[in-house]
Amino acid sequence: MSRTQLEHHWHPSPNTGPRRGVDRPELLILHYTGMTSARAACAWLCNPGSGVSCHYLVDEKGSITQMVEENLRAWHAGVSRWKSRDDINSASIGIEIHNPGHDLGYCDFPSAQIEAVIGLCRDIVVRNEIAAENILAHSDIAPLRKKDPGEKFPWATLHQAGIGHWVPAAPVTGGEELKLGDRGPAVGALVRHLSAYGYGLAPADAFDSIVAAVVTAFQRHFRPSRVDGIADHSTLETLSRLLSALPAPKAR
Repeated sequence: MSRTQLEHHWHPSPNTGPRRGVDRPELLILHYTGMTSARAACAWLCNPGSGVSCHYLVDEKGSITQMVEENLRAWHAGVSRWKSRDDINSASIGIEIHNPGHDLGYCDFPSAQIEAVIGLCRDIVVRNEIAAENILAHSDIAPLRKKDPGEKFPWATLHQAGIGHWVPAAPVTGGEELKLGDRGPAVGALVRHLSAYGYGLAPADAFDSIVAAVVTAFQRHFRPSRVDGIADHSTLETLSRLLSALPAPKAR
């Protein structure tokens, strides 16, 4: 089945094509629009000259607009990576959630909008058998470029509704931390653990700007109370808990 059964509107985008090398989507990527209005976002996502599109757009009132069939490739992820995949568009479904974003007055997501997002995600996940740990932020797959949907997005609320992988964040208590400029085995372990979760990091023992960007993205999603790119005890412990909570690999 390629279309959601939830009530929605159609506004087809020409910015699409066939999926490459996958039978069905395995990832669900959540974005914010970063524009002044959902109407403006819809127009841009359907503009042949924009080079972007998504499968669904959810406005602030919870109205859902579909632009691309789920069996087709939408152009929402850009240059991105998760685990071993770097053609995220082919492997994913993309949902744009209207919010002006960090540059235009980032605000809380209204409850009606989040209720619609939950219903849409649940519908997509069930029909496409998408694993909880493969429901991601745009910032997770493109941490050097993107912040969306950001630290105000209520991932915990989605998880309570059965959507996404989540553990309660460890409290921020101070203590030892890893930060920009640090080097050594502890940094190497951090990089390995982030990579094991899925973030696109090559092995390294230096805490450089790339590692800092990935830590920031991780915090936006999983430890939003403090987003500073510093791997403090809370960040490290939350990452450890997430890794422990991953399902065991399926036997072949």
